[in-house]
Amino acid sequence: MVARVRMMGRVAGRYPALLALLAQLCAALVVGGVIVVAQQYSSWRPSGLAAGLILGLLAASVGRGFGLSSWWWWLNLAFVPALLLFSGAALPSWVFLAGFLLLLLCNWNSVGERVPLYLTGARSRQQLAELLVRQAVDFRFVDLGCGPAGALLWLARRFPQAQFVGVETAPLPFAIAWLRALPQHNCRIRYENLWRTELGQFDVVYCFLSPAPMAALWARAVAQMAVGAWLISNSFEVPGVPADQQVELHDWRDSRLLLWQMPGVGRS
Repeated sequence: MVARVRMMGRVAGRYPALLALLAQLCAALVVGGVIVVAQQYSSWRPSGLAAGLILGLLAASVGRGFGLSSWWWWLNLAFVPALLLFSGAALPSWVFLAGFLLLLLCNWNSVGERVPLYLTGARSRQQLAELLVRQAVDFRFVDLGCGPAGALLWLARRFPQAQFVGVETAPLPFAIAWLRALPQHNCRIRYENLWRTELGQFDVVYCFLSPAPMAALWARAVAQMAVGAWLISNSFEVPGVPADQQVELHDWRDSRLLLWQMPGVGRS
């Protein structure tokens, strides 16, 4: 049973869209079967939108059972109801194209890097600030996959003597982050793949990625970062490497910060 759960977790990290589709198919089979039986033995006739909402709730729950992250819950919930609503609306075709392009621009790196867009919440950044006060005042911090840089800029304003860098390859979040960072003297945004970022430049490396890249990121961190520097991951573990410290955030996502201090000789 444990092995099956772990396998599902690995699949969720590598192929979340496939599991989301599977969740939708499972929910459609269940809801369709219930409606067919109900029509045979009762007078219950749900409207299309009601059936879509039930299907969405079931698909979202199945997706969580598969190990999909919280933002997939909302996507699974809204997918079928949105299709039903839009199918009856007189919308020009360019609206659907624009919606597709918007999703693509925000999640461009989820295909090649298997890293969807996650936003660092208020509790996460507050806890990060409490951790960063232990650093020297001129510490160097990088956010791997900074998105629109809300948390990064909040921290940069709080620690004006430190240097902050955000790297991002999703075009729309990068453009937003770059423009927002222009007035902030100690924060710079790079259009850069996280695998091209030289981690040895930084005292603290922060990421909110997905399970898929964590093992490879750990290997790069150990190879490049100085002894005593910190790798901080929001929610996602390094397989087989227990964190030196964990900070529970007690938010709606059950998030936590996992911290590893870069080892000296003898640990890998």
